[in-house]
Amino acid sequence: MEAPEYVWKGAIPLQIHLHEADVTALPPPPPLLILAPRVGYLPLLIPHVKPHFGGALPPPPGVDTVWFEYNGLPLKWFIPTGVLFDLLCPEPQRPWNLTVHFRGYPSNVLVPCEGEDSVKWSFINSLKEAAYIINGNCKNVMNMSQSDQSELWQSVTNGDLEAYRQVSLKLKLGVLEDEYIVKKNSISLRSKESSADTDMAGQAKTGRIPVRLYVCSATEDFDELEDAPEIDSWDKISYINHPVEVLKEEGKCFTLGDAVKALLPEIFTDKSFIEEDVSKTEVEDDKNAPCVSQEDNQDARGSAEERTEKNCEAVEPHSSSNTAELKLLRIHGIEPKLELPFSWVVNNLMHPEHFLHICVFIKVAHANPR
Repeated sequence: MEAPEYVWKGAIPLQIHLHEADVTALPPPPPLLILAPRVGYLPLLIPHVKPHFGGALPPPPGVDTVWFEYNGLPLKWFIPTGVLFDLLCPEPQRPWNLTVHFRGYPSNVLVPCEGEDSVKWSFINSLKEAAYIINGNCKNVMNMSQSDQSELWQSVTNGDLEAYRQVSLKLKLGVLEDEYIVKKNSISLRSKESSADTDMAGQAKTGRIPVRLYVCSATEDFDELEDAPEIDSWDKISYINHPVEVLKEEGKCFTLGDAVKALLPEIFTDKSFIEEDVSKTEVEDDKNAPCVSQEDNQDARGSAEERTEKNCEAVEPHSSSNTAELKLLRIHGIEPKLELPFSWVVNNLMHPEHFLHICVFIKVAHANPR
């Protein structure tokens, strides 16, 4: 089985408890045990959650928007479930214990969610952003037929990789040449260079990769991940939503480490680890998550282009970068080596909306008193 198949089949065991404020029947209902797809989203579990807890809810059930929390932290519904797990559980917890609420939606923390429709249009919006980064425009996504759009979304909700591939190929979003395979066959390399604009499937190649980097910085000293400080506020997590420029040099492989250095140059001071001339990226602040309505999706020329450089919160430079230490890097529950070719990571671990989601945990020094 190839790597993308493992990714799509990945799931997290959840144990979902009903919040005590929503319980109106004694004894309280038992928790719900369910497998949540890593590439899915928590609101997509609601059709399974509501029937399980329906008998214990005050009538009529579901008056307010359903939302989930972990250790008191409301979970952002537009972030894939697997990414939430990787980010909030440095030492993985199985099953992952979540609490579901049917009332009291924390609108001061979470953007509005109208169920599956909100998740779908957020996904499509992210796909537009990715298309713009890769190809310089999002015409292929904007021009998708309603049936293709529906089939693409259904393939994600059903975890059907083959159905997804059949529709996504029509978008002609770029791919990277696998540097490992190319280096093994120099003849193949010359052949590909002669037709650099397209690959075997007719897709345009790209040097710009859409990446969403989630960064948790801690000043507390810890040696084991199980001792890492608990994340109790989204203010403790910084975001970089920015393309990575794949820089190719003769005889040198562009690695995952090179990509992370391009996004977080301030934490890498070891010149022997990564070349220091990787260009720095600029990031704009925007704390609002991407979420568009169906009307916005139909007439959004320019909006995706604008959001490409937004929808992120800049990672602020650490006060003592020479003592910063990368403790954990996780993609789809995997802790890949930084020496891996970035092309392999992109081609095998990218999410369905064509973003590569990377979670990192960094230990930084205390700020020096002034």
